[in-house]
Amino acid sequence: MKKVFILLLLIAASWNLQAQENLDYQKPPKEILELVNAPLAPSVLIDKKGENVVLLYRDPYKSIAELSEEELRLGGLRINPKTNIGSRTRYYNDIKTKKALKDKIIEVEGLPETPRLANFNWSPDQKMIAFTHTTHTGVEIWVLNISESKANRLMEGIVNANMGNPIEWKKDNSGLLINVLPDNRKELIDTDEAIPSGPVVSISDGEKAQNRTYQDLLSNPNDEFNFEQLALSKIVSLDLKGNATDFLPNAMYSDISISPNGEYVMVSRIKSPFSYLVPYYRFPNETNIYDIEGNFINQVNDVPLQEVLPKGFMSVRTGRRSMNWRNDKPATLIYTKALDEGDPENEVEYRDEVYQLEAPFKGEGKPLLKTINRYRYIQWGSDDIAIAHDYWWNTRNMKAYVFNPSDNEQEPEILFDRNYQDQYNDPGSFVTTKNEFNEYVLEMDGNKAFLMGDGYTPEGQFPFVDEIDLKTKKTNRLYRSGYTDKLENLYSSVDMKKGTILVRIESKTDYPNYYFRNIRKKNDLRQITSFENPFKSMQNVHKEVINYKREDGLSLDGTLYLPVDYDKSKKEKKPMILWAYPREYKDKSSAGQNTSNPNEFIYPYYGSPIYWVTQGYVVLDGAAFPIVGEGEEEPNDTFRKQLVDNAKAAIDAVDEMGYIDRNRVAVGGHSYGAFMVANLLSHSDLFAAGIARSGAYNRTLTPFGFQSEERSYWDSPETYYNMSPFMHADKMNTPLLLIHGKADNNSGTYPLQSERYFNALKGLGATARLVMLPKESHGYSAKESILHMLWEQHEWLEKYVKNKSDESDSENTEGNSK
Repeated sequence: MKKVFILLLLIAASWNLQAQENLDYQKPPKEILELVNAPLAPSVLIDKKGENVVLLYRDPYKSIAELSEEELRLGGLRINPKTNIGSRTRYYNDIKTKKALKDKIIEVEGLPETPRLANFNWSPDQKMIAFTHTTHTGVEIWVLNISESKANRLMEGIVNANMGNPIEWKKDNSGLLINVLPDNRKELIDTDEAIPSGPVVSISDGEKAQNRTYQDLLSNPNDEFNFEQLALSKIVSLDLKGNATDFLPNAMYSDISISPNGEYVMVSRIKSPFSYLVPYYRFPNETNIYDIEGNFINQVNDVPLQEVLPKGFMSVRTGRRSMNWRNDKPATLIYTKALDEGDPENEVEYRDEVYQLEAPFKGEGKPLLKTINRYRYIQWGSDDIAIAHDYWWNTRNMKAYVFNPSDNEQEPEILFDRNYQDQYNDPGSFVTTKNEFNEYVLEMDGNKAFLMGDGYTPEGQFPFVDEIDLKTKKTNRLYRSGYTDKLENLYSSVDMKKGTILVRIESKTDYPNYYFRNIRKKNDLRQITSFENPFKSMQNVHKEVINYKREDGLSLDGTLYLPVDYDKSKKEKKPMILWAYPREYKDKSSAGQNTSNPNEFIYPYYGSPIYWVTQGYVVLDGAAFPIVGEGEEEPNDTFRKQLVDNAKAAIDAVDEMGYIDRNRVAVGGHSYGAFMVANLLSHSDLFAAGIARSGAYNRTLTPFGFQSEERSYWDSPETYYNMSPFMHADKMNTPLLLIHGKADNNSGTYPLQSERYFNALKGLGATARLVMLPKESHGYSAKESILHMLWEQHEWLEKYVKNKSDESDSENTEGNSK
C-alpha cells in the first residue's frame, strides 16, 4: 500500500510539472492577423438638423500596458486612482468634421498631442461638443467648436470622472457643470500593505437578501474609505473661457440633470452606510433640487440601502424611482411608485403609478396614470398627448398607452399590447424631435405621430416608417425599404414634414455608410459618408442565411459562410465551426422567427468565428438556439434537450447541403454561449471539439438566479444540477478549450468558474486546456490578448477538428445524446 501511495504521489507530481505552459503572447496566421490589423472606420455623430458630421477615430484595441495601469475595484466600479476615470474607458484618438453633404473631411485644430478622448456631450444647440481628455495624471475638459473645427481646453486635469460622465451642459449653452476632485481629498489606503485593525464581520438578521453574484464589491473598511475618497467630488460651474466657480461642495455625487428651462438642477448623491453585498448604485442616496445658482430648493428623494428586495426580476424598491424631468415642460419632475410594494408575487390590478411634481417640488405631486405592468418611460407630445410604456419580463409582455397628461380622470388607452420578443409584429419606435427646450419629444403632425420599425417578416427584413393617428389608432405606411440585396437601417428623423430621415445602408461587401433619404420622393437618396471596405480579402466569401427545423418542428436559422475561394459545385466536405448563444422564450411562435439578415456587412470583430473562413472552415454563425418554455413550464426545465436538438438540427442542415464533414464540427461560444458549449459536449456526441470563453459552469455558485432563471437553487435544485456542466464533468470526452479573462467583472462568470471546471476535467482525465488572459475583463480589449486568443483557437481547431484523428469518427456519425 505504501508503494502505491508513493506511486500516486509521483504521478501527481508529474502532472503538476506538465500542468503549466510558460508561453509568450502568440499571433494567429497571417490571413487572420491582416484582418485584425485592418483600420477601423470612425464612429459617426450627426446633428439633429443634418448639417454637421463629427467623425471619431480610435484604435479598436488597447495595449496590455494600458490594461496594466493601476486599478481599484470598488463597489462595482473599476477606477484608475491616478487619473480619476474608469480604468476600462475606451478612448478615441482623433476627431474630424465635415459638412453632411460635402466630401471634404476637415482636421480638427488644437487637439492635445496624444489624445485620449471620451465622454462626448453635444451642447443643447448642437453647435459644440464637450469631451474629456485623459492625461497621465488626470482628466481635462475640452470643447469642440464644430463650425470652426477647432478644439480648446477649458479645464486642466482636476476632473473627477470616477462615477461616470462628469459633464452637464447648461441649457443656454453658456457653460457646463463639472465634477472635479474635492478639496483636501485624503490619501488612499494601500490595502495590500495596510495592517488590519480587526476581522470583517457580516450579519444576517433574518431578512432575505437574494442578490445576484456581483463582482468588485467592497469587502472591508479600507475599501469603504477608498471608495468614499474616489467618489467624492465638488461641482463647479465652468464657462466657455475656462473660468470655474464653485457650485456645490464636496459630496459623493452620482448624477446631475438640469431642467429643460435651465433654471433648476437635480442632483443625486450617495450616502453611507455602504454595503458588501450590492454595488454602489444600491447604496443609500438622496436627490435634491437646486436653482441654477446652486441654492437649495428642496429634497425630492431619500433612498435607503437596498440590500433587500422582493424575489424576482420584476421586483423594485418602494418609494419614488425613475425620477427625471418632463421634457415638454419648463421644470416638472416625473417619478413612479410601486403599487404592489415592489413585489411581483403580489397580485394587483396595477403595478405602478406615475406622478408629476412641479416647482417648488414639495409634496407628493399629481398622479398622471397607472400602468398594468412595470413602468418603463414616457414620451411626451403635447399638453394632451403622451405615450407611456411598461413591460413584464415573466410574460414577455409590453404595453404602450396613449394618455392625456393634463387630465388624469381620462383613462389611458392601450395603443400596443404585445409580446416584445415577437419581432414580426413589432410596430416600431416612436420618432422624436427637439422642442424649444432642445429636449426630445414626439414628432407630431396634429394628432398623428410616426413610427420607425426594423421590419422583420417571414419573407425578410424591410424597415418601415408609419404614420399613426393617436386618436383613431389607425396607421398609414409612408415608407418601406425595398432592398433585397442590401440592408437599410432607419436611424432618425431629420424633418418628417419634408420626409427626410437618416439611414445607414450596407451589404455583404459594402461597408455601412450614412445617407439622407426623402421618403416622400422616389429615389431621393443623398450620401453622407463614403467608408471603404477594410476587409477586402473576405469580400468574395459566400454568405447566406439558412433556415431549417428542429426535431419538434420549430423553425431555426443561422448565417452560413463558406471558406474563401470555395467551389460550391464540387461540394468538398470541410470542417465547420458552429457559434451560438442560447436565448429564452415563452412561446414557440416568437422563438421561431428569423431575424438574421444575409445582407449585413461581413465584419470580423475580435470575438467572431468568421476569421476561419480564411483557413478552410465552413462557419455557421449566430445559429438560433432558442430555449422555450410555454405556459407553466419554464424554458430551463428542458434546457439540455433543447440545446442538443438545436445543435443537431444545425449540423444536419449544413450536412444535407453537402458542405461539411459532420465528424469535424466544432462548437464555440462566449459567456452564456460558453455555458452552452460545455453542456453540449457533456450531453451529446455531436462535436469534435469545443471553445468556451468566459463562461460559468457551476450554477450552485450563482444560487439566486442566473441569465433568465429566476428560481433560486433552493427553489429548483434539480435545475441547477442538470444545467451545470461541472456536475457532469465525468461525461466529458470531447476536447475543450477554456479561455477566461483573469479580471472578469461580469455577474456570475468569476474566473474561478473556469479554473474549478478545468480542475475537475483534468482530475477526470478529459482533454482540456485553460487559458487565463491577464488583466482582461469579461470582454477582451488588449491587442496582445486578442491575438493570442485567436492563436489559441486556431491551434485547437487545427489539432482537434481539421486534422482530427479517425479514432472516434463513428461516435459522431449519428450525434446521439449522451
